[in-house]
Amino acid sequence: IFFIILKSETFHNMKTLILVRHAKSDWPTNTDDLDRPLRECGHQDAPKMAKFLKSNEVKIDAFVTSPAKRTITTCRYFAEVFENKNIKKIEELYNASSTEFLELIENLDDSVENVAIFSHNNGITYFANSLTNENIEHMPTCSVVAFKIDTKNWAEFKKSAKEFLFFYKPKEI
Repeated sequence: IFFIILKSETFHNMKTLILVRHAKSDWPTNTDDLDRPLRECGHQDAPKMAKFLKSNEVKIDAFVTSPAKRTITTCRYFAEVFENKNIKKIEELYNASSTEFLELIENLDDSVENVAIFSHNNGITYFANSLTNENIEHMPTCSVVAFKIDTKNWAEFKKSAKEFLFFYKPKEI
């Protein structure tokens, strides 16, 4: 009889990255872009998408968001559904480039296993596409893309293997 002894860390060397584009926003006159609120359909889509993810056993330990009102509101709906108020606002996520996404991810605390990052187009779509061979032509509002990252340390994100998990759009759930 042979016994294989696996160290417990063997089961903890995977991270999950979830990218979320903010829900549908409004364009009120005389409103700064950072202060644009969600539209009514955005207020419906965000909790709907969060509940869909949770019902499919997606885990989220931490929420990182752009400081724009529409992304913060979207993020808060997710945090409420996941019963986790661990939300961090990061200025660089407003109109973030792929380099800014990478820097943010590589600086995440390693105790975070599953992170959801809330940001804007076009940057979030470009970044999602840079991580996969899947064709994510356009991330519509409140869409979600997820990847499994083969690492224990976020600092190793760039060189770590990434596995595409899913791409969900509000109109498809």
